[in-house]
This record gives sequence, C-alpha cells and structure tokens, in this order.
Amino acid sequence: MVRHNHNHGNVHSHGEKHEHVHENSGIGIAFFLNLAFSVIEIVGGYLTNSVAILSDALHDLGDSFSLALAWYFQRLSKKKRDSKYSYGYRRFSLLGALINSAVLLTGSIFVISESVSRLASPEAVDANGMLILAVFGIVINGIAMLKLRNRHSLNERTVALHLLEDVLGWTAVLVASVVMMFVKIPALDPILSLGIACYILFNIYNNLRDTLRVILQGTPENIDGDEIERALLSVEGIESVHDLHLWTMDGEFNISSVHIVVGKNRDNRSITEIKNQAKQIMKQYNIQHSTVETEQSEENCEYSETCC
Repeated sequence: MVRHNHNHGNVHSHGEKHEHVHENSGIGIAFFLNLAFSVIEIVGGYLTNSVAILSDALHDLGDSFSLALAWYFQRLSKKKRDSKYSYGYRRFSLLGALINSAVLLTGSIFVISESVSRLASPEAVDANGMLILAVFGIVINGIAMLKLRNRHSLNERTVALHLLEDVLGWTAVLVASVVMMFVKIPALDPILSLGIACYILFNIYNNLRDTLRVILQGTPENIDGDEIERALLSVEGIESVHDLHLWTMDGEFNISSVHIVVGKNRDNRSITEIKNQAKQIMKQYNIQHSTVETEQSEENCEYSETCC
C-alpha cells in the first residue's frame, strides 16, 4: 500500500493496531473453545465408553497447548523494537507457526497409524454418541474458524489449519455415524480419517515451506526483484542498481536494501529527490521498510561486483 502523506500513514497504523487486536482475540477464543471442547470430549468418551473419542480428547489437549503458545507468540510479535531486537518481535509469530505445524504433523501421523490399524481390524463404535459429539465439534471449531477468517500471518494460517483439521475430522465422524446408524460399515470411519489426514499433511507441507522461506530470508512471494530493478532504472538520474536485497520479517512486513548509482556532479538536493523516488517505488511493491544507499558514478563500491 502506498502512503501518500503522513495522515494516511497514521490512519493505516491505527487500522493495523485494531486488526492485530482482533486477530489476537481470535486465536485466544480458538484456544478457550478448544480447551473447553477437550473437557467435553473426555466426559463424552467416558460416558460412551469410546477409546477413540478419549484418544481424540488427548489430541485436542495437545492442540490447546499449541494454540496457547501460538496466542502468546502472536501477542509477543506485536512488541516494538528494542535494544535486543532492532527489527521488533515480528518473527516470534513464526515460532507459533512452527510449533503448531509440528503438532499437526505428529497428530496426522498418529491418525494415519490408527486408521490403518482400524482398517486391518475394524471395531464397533457407538454411532449415537459419535453423532452428538460430532455436532458439538463442528459447531465449536466452526465458530473458532470464523474468528480467524481474515487471517494473514503464517502463525494465524497455521492455527486456522489446526481448526480446519478438527472441523473436517468431526464432519467425517458425523458422516460415518449417520451412515453406521443404518449400515454397519466400521471401516468407514478410518477411511475418512485417512483422507483428511492426507489433506492436512499437504497443507502442513505448504505452511512449513512458507515458514522456512521466511526464516531463511528468501525473497518474499509476489515480489519480483528484476521488476523492481527495472522500475528503479527508469528513474531519471539512476545509472545502475546493485546489491538489491529483499526479505520479509513474518510473511507480511517486507524489507529491502539497495545501492543505486547516480550521475556524477549531482548536488545533495537532486540526490535526495532520486532517493525519495526510489523509496516510493519500493512502497508500490509492498515493501514497508527500505534502505537506499546512493553512490556517484566515480565511486567504488565493494558490493558492486559481488554481493553477500
């Protein structure tokens, strides 16, 4: 987003603050709903004498722990920079994404293992009890998902994936319980569980790939360095561009640094104007923080031939 004046920038920052509060409360609500439903599952599993539901209750307790960490790291990531972290705490949200991905990965592998075991030896289940808990599961996790429908950061996307896993899982339980009320097909539940687990694993792979790209300081997605370089070279007075670096703090806040060479014998006012134009171009490419170093054509730069 290009900010044309200081007032516009201030309005944007207030909007961002309000949005961040909403997102943090969304993860908090997801945590409390997940924890409450874990307790319901424990009671329901005991009353229906279902080992499968009790196992899922333990899984959801683990989910609650990871959601609590995600909530904590998301709140921490909004802290401003200080002497310890000069760029602020934005990357702490990535820790939440990594922890949640690890929990999801472990849970999916466990579900696949259990489903394969159940396929080999199908077990009778209490269809009526499954149906009641499935309805509760879909409603509670569905509400939590709605709270994160406008998710942006990798951490929030991973939390939403967590909730999607639960919604899909309970939808499978609902379908299986309804069918098994009329037809005895014990293998239906593990078959549906296998399909959902594979779908979740695919999304975990995508989330981990995006998270690792940020941690390894890869170029942000949807930002073309060559296109930016061409845009900079179109500015009158810029003769060449080198040492262009593009990275992102958390998948949303993008940063750049670049060296631009201007013609010799230019005065300070002219160089300042060229630098401002370069920074404006960076804003147009969704780069929120840019550092532009200017050099005159007769200067030697140690980064002009190779860059680190």
